[in-house]
Amino acid sequence: MNVYDFDNTILRGDSTARFFAWCLRHRPRMWRDAPAQAWNGLLFVLRLRPKQVFKQRMLHFVTLIGDVDAAVDAFWKENLPRVKAWYPAQRRDDDVVISASPEFLIRPACEKLGIRTVIGSPVDKRSGLFLGPNCHGAEKVNRFRARFPGDEIDRFYSDSRSDAPLAALSKEAFLVKGDRVLPW
Repeated sequence: MNVYDFDNTILRGDSTARFFAWCLRHRPRMWRDAPAQAWNGLLFVLRLRPKQVFKQRMLHFVTLIGDVDAAVDAFWKENLPRVKAWYPAQRRDDDVVISASPEFLIRPACEKLGIRTVIGSPVDKRSGLFLGPNCHGAEKVNRFRARFPGDEIDRFYSDSRSDAPLAALSKEAFLVKGDRVLPW
């Protein structure tokens, strides 16, 4: 099986940041939370707030957008063309996506791409609360092992060196830089 990160690997850009920006444009009620979001971002940039705490507070915006499923669907109608051309050309039926993005956000896009197995950060789409650890770094290995005990990864693709633990499990690993796929 081939395993892929999603953001900046298959998709051009970060899906969570793009969804947040999309919602700011299409769900104006979100602007009420802008001061708290700015404070949250500042605390994270100053390293006074851990990444998962930052992400959970940021994802609180889902409480302000109404029908989350409808918003996600409309978002992907506009943003699915951001999939990099190299991915569909090599897609396989047993592809797996493992991402730090909220699973509720990336699963619909992956399904449209024909990717049946999606492992993302477990986030409640109605509250923005994490229901488990952020699926990042070594946690991706934990989640892969839990889902596929004893299985091997033929090829792994990511844009980030933070995925080195998952790359180490793979027979071959590739670093995605823009539209270029390079050996890890």
